[in-house]
Amino acid sequence: MGTESKRQQRFAGVIQQDLAELFQREGNSWAPGAFITVTRVRVTPDLAIARVYLSFLNTKTAKDDLAHIQSKTTEIRYKLGTRIKNQARIVPQLEFFLDDTNEYVEHMDKLFEEISKEPRQPD
Repeated sequence: MGTESKRQQRFAGVIQQDLAELFQREGNSWAPGAFITVTRVRVTPDLAIARVYLSFLNTKTAKDDLAHIQSKTTEIRYKLGTRIKNQARIVPQLEFFLDDTNEYVEHMDKLFEEISKEPRQPD
């Protein structure tokens, strides 16, 4: 995907902010006990599809929680539509993805820790 236009970035920002508020208020019913963060939103050039990246904290079942949220996409899209109806002509289709950046960072930290604990070999 190429660089996003200002219009795409602005629209993605609006969606990200409104979805973040929506997940903060109602996310517990979709993923009990999990803290859901909308880390990034990418919008297609025609603004018809929004790819939403979610990060889950305080849960061991992030993939299951994501699957449950994906099953509630139409409900979430409707609620988003009621929020952005004055800012957008159409409410984009939502596609949810797991943002595993935090897991990757933790994994890399563990690797670096192990490397630093290994005894150095003489030159």
